[in-house]
Amino acid sequence: MFEVVIKLWKDGKSKKAISRAVNHDVKTVRKIIKLYEQQVTSGVSYKQRTSKLDNYHQTIQELIEQGLSNIRIFEELQPVGYIGSYSSLTLFTRTLKNDPKICVRFHSLPGEEAQVDFGDVGRLPNAQGKVTRGYIFNMRLCYSRLDYYEIVFDQKVETFIKCHINAFKYFKGVPRRVKIDNLKSAIIEASFYEPVYQNLYASLSAYYGFTIIPCRVRKPQEKGKVESGIKYIQNNFFAGRNFTEHQAMVIALRNWLDNYCNQRIHGTTKEKPAILFATKEATILQKLPEQDFMALSKKLCKFRNRLYIKV
Repeated sequence: MFEVVIKLWKDGKSKKAISRAVNHDVKTVRKIIKLYEQQVTSGVSYKQRTSKLDNYHQTIQELIEQGLSNIRIFEELQPVGYIGSYSSLTLFTRTLKNDPKICVRFHSLPGEEAQVDFGDVGRLPNAQGKVTRGYIFNMRLCYSRLDYYEIVFDQKVETFIKCHINAFKYFKGVPRRVKIDNLKSAIIEASFYEPVYQNLYASLSAYYGFTIIPCRVRKPQEKGKVESGIKYIQNNFFAGRNFTEHQAMVIALRNWLDNYCNQRIHGTTKEKPAILFATKEATILQKLPEQDFMALSKKLCKFRNRLYIKV
């Protein structure tokens, strides 16, 4: 989260706006910005600090479960080699303590954020005519609730990227932020401070100009809009339908998406997503680049002693 907060801060966002974006209180955002400013002044790497904390993850968790305060945890860690600051420890323990089970509804500005997720939709016919496990990709614009759905048969990073590209083309624009759960197709290692993104997904983000906002671990409700979008299509499109041919299924999905899903009166906004999008959000989205993103993946290969390359 550190990287996201600092990027939004550099983009000129207020601390309050950043707090809403990352779903943490303003005090936490202030502390992260203060740590960043200290990092710039002292030349000490924030990643170095967090790696020291990560080494004590299990110990800290056990001390929290015993009911120890942050200052007591700090005192317990020092004799076993911890040399980090108390403020870094305080930020770290916030991620391990159980939050009250209160759900807060987050409101987004036009063009500000989209949420994405995969959902399991059972066994479906693929393009080769084979019935296999299918998934639904959903990207939902948070302001208008305009949905994009796509049926896929794996959750690989290349598929995830292709779905993003298709969603942006469907919206004819790009939101400023994309909120994701800690999907393996996007995040290699989930972390409060510095999530490790898939190289391809990070490149996609840079190419289209959106900021990746990962949910906190075990906090899927932070992307509640798209969570409800997955349930909605499961209950309103797939339920009671039996598809035997892939192309017919794809056509039926697009017809349902354009003529029913995005034309219904949404329960929260009390407006049709397509109309709200057209009147308030379409022109606010970032423009699409002239060419689609090219997903070039890197692979490690072994060769024999003699290698010939034919051009």
